[in-house]
Amino acid sequence: MNKVILMGRLTRDPEVRYSQGEGSLAIARYTLAVDRRFKRDGEQTADFISCVSFGKTAEFAEKYYRQGTKVLVTGRIQTGSYTNKDGQKVYTTEVVVEEQEFAESKAAASENGGFHQAAARPEPSQAIGDGFMNIPDGIDEELPFN
Repeated sequence: MNKVILMGRLTRDPEVRYSQGEGSLAIARYTLAVDRRFKRDGEQTADFISCVSFGKTAEFAEKYYRQGTKVLVTGRIQTGSYTNKDGQKVYTTEVVVEEQEFAESKAAASENGGFHQAAARPEPSQAIGDGFMNIPDGIDEELPFN
């Protein structure tokens, strides 16, 4: 069984592209900063998990998710690879999102960093490195959709 459940905050706004062709499909990519259960040297640490969603799920992310939004995601881990411009093989690991939802109320988000027009944005002091994978153009066509 391949099942993942994550709760974290978006490190930046989702990156959304649309596939080419008649039935264009929305493809959203975002990274979640997921706090680790235990602190290291008294400091909270996080893992930066790359996520990809398709179709209506991607359209929802494009419309409502912003940097700092706390979300709950369920899906599956998918690995892959591609050859970059320099001819080197690059291995990828990401969560293919099957379900997603907000993990805190608008009021709670306001208290935890401020809401700006229906989306949470962290204060600059809370900013986290983007942790986003650089995936070249054209990789979307290579990803299996199931």
